[in-house]
Amino acid sequence: MTQYDSSPLIQAARQQKPSHIPVWFMRQAGRSLPEYFPVRGDGTILNAIQVPERAAEITLQPTRRYDVDAAILFSDIITPLWAIDFGIDITPGIGPTCEKPFRSEDDLQRLRPLDPSSDLAFQHDTIKILTEELTIPLIGFAGAPFTLATYMIEGKPSKTHHNTKSLMFSEPALWHKLCDALADIAIASLQAQIEAGASAVQLFDSWAGILHPQHYREFVFPHSQKILAALKSSGVPLFHFGTNTAELLDQFADAGADVVGVDWRTPLSAARQRTNNRVALQGNLDPSICHSPWPVVEQEVKRILNENDNTPGYIFNLGHGVQPTTNPDILAAIAKLVHSYGS
Repeated sequence: MTQYDSSPLIQAARQQKPSHIPVWFMRQAGRSLPEYFPVRGDGTILNAIQVPERAAEITLQPTRRYDVDAAILFSDIITPLWAIDFGIDITPGIGPTCEKPFRSEDDLQRLRPLDPSSDLAFQHDTIKILTEELTIPLIGFAGAPFTLATYMIEGKPSKTHHNTKSLMFSEPALWHKLCDALADIAIASLQAQIEAGASAVQLFDSWAGILHPQHYREFVFPHSQKILAALKSSGVPLFHFGTNTAELLDQFADAGADVVGVDWRTPLSAARQRTNNRVALQGNLDPSICHSPWPVVEQEVKRILNENDNTPGYIFNLGHGVQPTTNPDILAAIAKLVHSYGS
């Protein structure tokens, strides 16, 4: 038993019946909050997360504005790769960039094992601060091997991912070596977050939806499964999320997740059918709708809640992250509405 086993989020993640439908928002901390930028200071997110007090404060900011049922650690999926000096960074206005993209077997030598106690000591300290401050669960996270590999191979965000697919299809042995190393890094990072006090963790595979289900099964599934299997004994709920993954939801459930994220393109009823009710679901409001007047947002939130129909094992969220220009008052109103549903 942990102090959060009876919290609505943890109960819903375990497909139990909570006192109310839990809600949190991916990317709830950060760029949409006016109080974020003065705390973040100069530089990128990677500068801010190195200062535990600063990263903890940014993590806490949305919990003061919104009546959410979880906080999510302020960090980034590339943090472990940046910490081991692979040469990946965040470039303002672009996103993750890699100065020397992964191209051959020789590049595996640049991908050394992650030692969280030294490489991510600042993250451990941040989580310790948060566990003393929070009265709701803290969600930790990591990037899945496929999505991290796309940034390493493409060198920057891509619309086609042709370099990634070329390496994956033409050099499958090298591809699997790369993803196996990335899986080990994700395991080390997530285990360290759990040991420091995270009550749940989410594996982000943001770009997995660009793959055919057969290719996902062959080239991606084994590595995500490895990560989730390694964390199962921790006892904390394991979330798995990607976008455009309607045809992959069954495999996301097969991989070992307790909670599968659903983006706005897939109805909850279809997601339940595809996962055969084996997992809890999270989602799935279109983030863009949050820019509409409140009556429009309210109608869409109610539509999703009505579709779920108080089925246990459901966590309300967006179908992707909070967009930078989102009005925080809209998110606050959404959280209030979700909590009042059915009461």
